[in-house]
Amino acid sequence: MSTPVLLIDDDRQLLRATAQTLDLAGFAVSPLGSAAEALDLLNTDFAGVVVSDIRMPGMDGLQLFARVRALDAEIPVVLVTGHGDIATAVKAIQEGVYDFIAKPFPAERLIQCVQRAAEKRSLVLENRRLRESVRQAEDDIPLIGQTPAMDRLRQTLRQIADTDVDVLVTGETGSGKEVVARLLHGWSRRAKGNFVALNCGALPEQVIESELFGHEPGAFTGAQKKRIGRIEHSSGGTLFLDELESMPLSTQVQMLRVLELREVTPLGTNEVRPVDIRIVAAAKVDLADPAQRKTFREDLYYRLNVVSLTIPPLRERREDIPLLFSYFAERAARRFQRAAPGLSADILRHLREHDWPGNVRELSHFAERTVLGMTSAVLSSQSPSPETGGAGSLPERLERLEAEIIRDTLSAHDGDVQETIAALGIPRKTFYDKLQRHGIVRRDFSAGSDKAAPAKTRR
Repeated sequence: MSTPVLLIDDDRQLLRATAQTLDLAGFAVSPLGSAAEALDLLNTDFAGVVVSDIRMPGMDGLQLFARVRALDAEIPVVLVTGHGDIATAVKAIQEGVYDFIAKPFPAERLIQCVQRAAEKRSLVLENRRLRESVRQAEDDIPLIGQTPAMDRLRQTLRQIADTDVDVLVTGETGSGKEVVARLLHGWSRRAKGNFVALNCGALPEQVIESELFGHEPGAFTGAQKKRIGRIEHSSGGTLFLDELESMPLSTQVQMLRVLELREVTPLGTNEVRPVDIRIVAAAKVDLADPAQRKTFREDLYYRLNVVSLTIPPLRERREDIPLLFSYFAERAARRFQRAAPGLSADILRHLREHDWPGNVRELSHFAERTVLGMTSAVLSSQSPSPETGGAGSLPERLERLEAEIIRDTLSAHDGDVQETIAALGIPRKTFYDKLQRHGIVRRDFSAGSDKAAPAKTRR
């Protein structure tokens, strides 16, 4: 879908020529003869860019910008100026105008400027959509997702949550198997009982039986006190067995009896105690496959596999990744008392291109590091950068290098003009001239580009 552009200019001939330029570049242009006409077409959902001449009868470009800013400060406004308006335009940029272009201008300069502005607006609207989706999905957090696979998973969970059926959950490491188990518990009538979790791969064989079944004093060396096992402690609630494939063979035999009879015999006693449990087991391998099942008992697998759920890995539901990132980032921001980061182009590129072998857990940790400002090295290493060598004359290479240095310095100082100028050691006028020549927009590097982030004072 073409990006909409509202093009405003009272010079009909210039308006027609500029509109044709943008139209050929693939934009959906609305040529307008006055600022008032543009205001009638704008709202907070406007997904495009406003390009306006400054000097116009009635409402001029600066007055239009003020009205647009009052409506939605994140709608990008590009001002087209005559040479005598440069100082005015620079001041306007400091107040929030996206960029300015001085007449006469090459067509490519305008096209590139509008393309960057359109990308910025797209990110702003995507951030808003994600925040709204997170808010609407609060009942399902953190099992968030809008893909069909996640819709089916949530629907199945709600269907079986209030039954006592045992459930086998399969999914890769970090995909959210315990989240599923906790939701099954929380959405069931067992929610008032205990949710007891045990990682079968985290305990040695000589300990896991005591943990599961409990023991009486003197049952083995070091057993000085009576201990209630995890199974008995979960009676009336839910027992979650993670990494089920790691359960020792001897323990599997005892678990099969627990599943069949719903009773437990602690170590060191002949007393049989009934238990009212529901078991949710999780495995990171496919226990239906004998090659992956290995020494895991087939009869125990079939006893547990009354209902089987599979959690898809993140790489198979990439559409959900930005939404999950936004949720985890906002949660981390509250935890660390920091501003939640917006979804920048670099972050979005990383979210889309990374394979996420650690799944949701890895994404959560990435969001936390992003909030703490610890991901810039990862993002910059994956971001495309202008060539500083290769083809081209020496002046062309130096031009590319200069543009890269300015971008890096702006990024390092969050777009702060005074700090950037001080770091570069150049006069303010020279700085703005170079921004215009290289097509660099200072606001693209501003920490205040997202409303949730506290902005520095711009000078």
